[in-house]
Amino acid sequence: MKIKIFCDIADYRIIKFYNKKNIVNGFTTNPSLMRLAGAKNYKAYCKKILKICKKKPISFEVFADDKNNMLKQAYKINSWGNNVYVKIPVVNSKGTFMGSIINQLSNKGIKLNITAVYTYEQTKKIFRCLNKKSKSIISIFAGRMADRGKDPVPIFKKSVSLTKKYKNIQILWASTREAYNYIQANQLGCDIITMPPKIIEKVEKFGSSNNKLTLTTVKNFLTDSKKSGFKI
Repeated sequence: MKIKIFCDIADYRIIKFYNKKNIVNGFTTNPSLMRLAGAKNYKAYCKKILKICKKKPISFEVFADDKNNMLKQAYKINSWGNNVYVKIPVVNSKGTFMGSIINQLSNKGIKLNITAVYTYEQTKKIFRCLNKKSKSIISIFAGRMADRGKDPVPIFKKSVSLTKKYKNIQILWASTREAYNYIQANQLGCDIITMPPKIIEKVEKFGSSNNKLTLTTVKNFLTDSKKSGFKI
């Protein structure tokens, strides 16, 4: 597989565990994951993570909603480490495209992860704003699209086709829902897939034969029926 796996988590202990695993090439976080991890001081918590994750790329997201404060936060986050990608939402909460922010930061050579992307039109707008010499990630939320009955595959095909000649711009399959998404994302030519630990655990078990899966499943059913003391 050419595609890289990033672990989508903000829990310090879990990052410490997966940072040692070769299967994980990097990490992505967001404010929701930070809150779930119990972070109280955003900067202090990110710095704590960076003490163990010193080389693998990791994304930390701005949470300001206006352009001026978003820029201030982006520059501060960028200063925390050479492996840090600054995560910028494609629009703010009012639906305003953050193109000027993306363009300014990209032209400064700041590594970006543009997040919450759901359409090919958004990918095109982001692409036009990016400095092609700066490292950038475009995160397309496949799982959340599929949850709403939308097929994410056409968007990925077009986005990968648009960026494939530019080695510094990477397409990321986000909001992974199942292990097979790893196969799908790789077949589509995505550069990265980010997934929670429970999905990474399943990917690590890839390779079992269908016959073995059948036997394991039947044995599990039998064990549970015995434990339950079922009778007919």
